Amino acid sequence: MIATSRHQMPWLIILAGSLIAVMTFGPRSAMGFFQLPMLADRGWDRSTFGLAMAFQNLFWGVSQPFFGALADKYGTGRVLVMSGVLYACGLLMMAHATAPIWLHIGGGVLIGTAIGAGSFSVILSAFARNVTPEQRSMAFGIGTAAGSAGMFLFAPLSQGFISAFGWSDSLVVIAVMMLVVPLLAFPLRGNAQSGSQSGNQYQQTVAEALREALAHKSYLLLTTGFFVCGFQVAFITAHFPAYLGDIGIDARYAVIAMALIGFFNIIGSLAAGWIGQRYSKPYFLAFIYIGRSITVTLFLLLPQTPLSVVIFAAVMGLLWLSTVPPTNGLVAIMFGTRHLGLLGGLVFLSHQIGSFLGVWMGGYLYDHFGTYDQVWWLGVALGIFAAVVHWPIRETAVERPALSMA
Repeated sequence: MIATSRHQMPWLIILAGSLIAVMTFGPRSAMGFFQLPMLADRGWDRSTFGLAMAFQNLFWGVSQPFFGALADKYGTGRVLVMSGVLYACGLLMMAHATAPIWLHIGGGVLIGTAIGAGSFSVILSAFARNVTPEQRSMAFGIGTAAGSAGMFLFAPLSQGFISAFGWSDSLVVIAVMMLVVPLLAFPLRGNAQSGSQSGNQYQQTVAEALREALAHKSYLLLTTGFFVCGFQVAFITAHFPAYLGDIGIDARYAVIAMALIGFFNIIGSLAAGWIGQRYSKPYFLAFIYIGRSITVTLFLLLPQTPLSVVIFAAVMGLLWLSTVPPTNGLVAIMFGTRHLGLLGGLVFLSHQIGSFLGVWMGGYLYDHFGTYDQVWWLGVALGIFAAVVHWPIRETAVERPALSMA
């Protein structure tokens, strides 16, 4: 017990993983700034761009359990190297896309797969096996805040690149920047059998872990609720800059809004890590979803001005990725860290199915009705649904035979 209480945070691992989160989440959160200049240059409609971003979110989700399992078995560092290379290739293909198919493959399939390889389930599982259970929630909060910092950094950076170099060359510049990810991956080498917590792991095969998780009510409820998170945040990420232009708000407020979401996201993620260590994670998640629904409702019903955009962005930023630390923390509490990359990845798959629908429906319904209102209100209703779903989740470990411990 004394050794556990004095266990130091593995700051090199935390720092390297956090910097990778900055790089993997930063460019994808700024994709909305490329929509209008790309469409004006290529002559495509919003459904075309929306479908590419929907593919990005879908392949992020589909690939994430796969890469999580690979990281658990073969090492996190190797998977993160793949993430950086795939990301750079996807950005380059997107930059030179002359037909929608290349936008869908580069900006959708390749970038989405790259994010899956460098996403939270991969990075946070590396954190989890190197920190004590008491430190886990805070470590998750730091890693999530780093993804938020990427959003805060790349919103003005991407807009500045577009203004200086044009949208295509800007994507090339960002592609070159992504090559730093393989260099940062070295401290995160090691698989699920390594790390300071490996001796406390429950030994299972992948099939046994899947059967156990898919029969666990609280895990299924958590997975269902996280679908809503993906729907809400992906819709705003992809379509909010265009939405502000539609309602007559100056374009610079789109940059300000996305930067504010990223900045307050840092605060919200760190706060979520602190709160998750001290209070009920399921109840906290329920309040986050209720808060999102209230925030969107007030934004839509009250007069929409530059001031209301700033306030909306700040409040949504606090609630943006604050779901990630308690969600991953619950998976680790339920099942331990042995297959956290895989089981956390499956929860994120649900998130990304929601993201796919949020992004795609945003573009599809806009082209048919000339407004985003239907998707906004659907997100409000889903937020209430998610709050109800999270309420009965039990924050306890699954019961297992003691003889199967390592």
